[in-house]
Amino acid sequence: MPTNRLEAFSDGVLAIIITIMVLELKVPHGTGWDVLTELAPVLLSYVLSFIYVGIYWNNHHHLFHVADKVNGAILWANLHLLFWLSLIPFVTGWMGENHFAALPAALYGCVLLAAAIAYFMLAHCLMSHHGQESTLAQALGEDFKGKISIVMYMAGIGLAFVNEWLACGMYVAVAIMWLLPDRRIEKVIAH
Repeated sequence: MPTNRLEAFSDGVLAIIITIMVLELKVPHGTGWDVLTELAPVLLSYVLSFIYVGIYWNNHHHLFHVADKVNGAILWANLHLLFWLSLIPFVTGWMGENHFAALPAALYGCVLLAAAIAYFMLAHCLMSHHGQESTLAQALGEDFKGKISIVMYMAGIGLAFVNEWLACGMYVAVAIMWLLPDRRIEKVIAH
């Protein structure tokens, strides 16, 4: 079956996730800078999570740009990814409201880790369905960024109980790594 319905559904879910996150931002009562300073952890967690959802949306789009068909396993793998991404608003809110405390920061990392594993599984389901000689398989190759991201999330989860700022730094580092354009798929298509 073609990919268009899966892509449209995924886009809708990601749009709802972003909407839920922004609706969780409460308007401050007051007009001074001190009121905004109090909201800084909430705003910072929102910005990081918005970037993550954007990264997943962008990479999901690229992934399905080179996929021309899906099967039941791919549909379930995509739902698995969307499930973990749908938990981002919850852990974002909890982490921000509690000023990046250890357990909320660790749980945030657990959700990011689970989403990364789910994305890895989705990509491998697609490669398996399209074959090892497909454009998708050539583009993803060994997927070093995907594998190192998983390791960095695990490190961040552990660091949350040592120093929550180091954990958050690890999550930011992964986001920065993925913000740098991943041109693998575009390079393979161009050739």
